[in-house]
Amino acid sequence: MEVPRIIATEKALDLVAQLKELHGPLMFHQSGGCCDGSQPMCFVAGEFKTGNSDICLGEVAGCKFYMSSDQFEYWKHTQLILDVTPGRGSSFSLEIPLGVRFLLRSRVFTDEEVAALNTARNLQQKQ
Repeated sequence: MEVPRIIATEKALDLVAQLKELHGPLMFHQSGGCCDGSQPMCFVAGEFKTGNSDICLGEVAGCKFYMSSDQFEYWKHTQLILDVTPGRGSSFSLEIPLGVRFLLRSRVFTDEEVAALNTARNLQQKQ
């Protein structure tokens, strides 16, 4: 069983498609708080420089989604769901001028999903 750590709603997928048309390849980084709050931020691919402590949780519509490993410790037991809501966020994320912003929803993984994730992680570490 493959269990994605990050998925997206149809609204989010539609917005990603729109932003790809405008800007080309994209990437996401889950902001850790501070000035912009904690929200997913969308950038042109490579525009945001990831660091050694950032991990890639997966992809949304072909766009890599990163989060710092410290923040991941809080979210590792949940599947993240990228969604969109009306309103202007206060960030440099590409969707802001369109009057919407990305947000994350989450759901707790089942015991079966946690076991599958642990098995997948062990397989990756052995390679």
